[in-house]
Amino acid sequence: MEAMKGAIFDLDGVLVDTAKYHYLAWKKLANQLGFDFSEADNEQLKGVSRVRSLEILLEIGGIQKDELEQSRLREMKNNWYLEFIKDMTADELLKGAKEYLLQLKQEGVKISLGSASKNAVSILKSLDIYDLFDEIIEGTKVENAKPDPEVFLKAAEGLGLKPKECVVYEDAQAGVLAGKAAGMYVIGIGEKENLPEADKVVDGLYELVK
Repeated sequence: MEAMKGAIFDLDGVLVDTAKYHYLAWKKLANQLGFDFSEADNEQLKGVSRVRSLEILLEIGGIQKDELEQSRLREMKNNWYLEFIKDMTADELLKGAKEYLLQLKQEGVKISLGSASKNAVSILKSLDIYDLFDEIIEGTKVENAKPDPEVFLKAAEGLGLKPKECVVYEDAQAGVLAGKAAGMYVIGIGEKENLPEADKVVDGLYELVK
């Protein structure tokens, strides 16, 4: 941590809780397809891409769709999600998130986003923290979903840093594994038993604010 020159943050569950809006949109889609989608089912979608998320949802419902129809369903879900988040404000930032970002800025640490979200820029702007980021690597800029380390390696490259100079902040197991695979120190956000591979686990970024 003392040698950290770059900080790479996941979005959902680390800086803001948009997970509830994703869940509502996926649940609405499942209901339209004729089956229910529980919060327990939704746990399987944490940290995975939109394409894989739909595949999991269809598997749960026992439904098969061709690629064209899957593309239409993903777009439908995303449109509902965007409707849910368009009124999001800075009040929805998780406790300590903005304070910690400002602290890192003051310490001269470069900051990047490393998220599977394809709506990250609009969300960061809604939360009034977009200007605090030196680099943004979101779902539109990567081909491989976590636990592949691509998103974090691209973030480090964008910051002009080596992987070992960066610290990753993640709340999902797939993200923690991606950070470790990238050769980075990983701080897990959540419960230690859920993130055993993380180097350190805290309840939230507020614990790191000095």
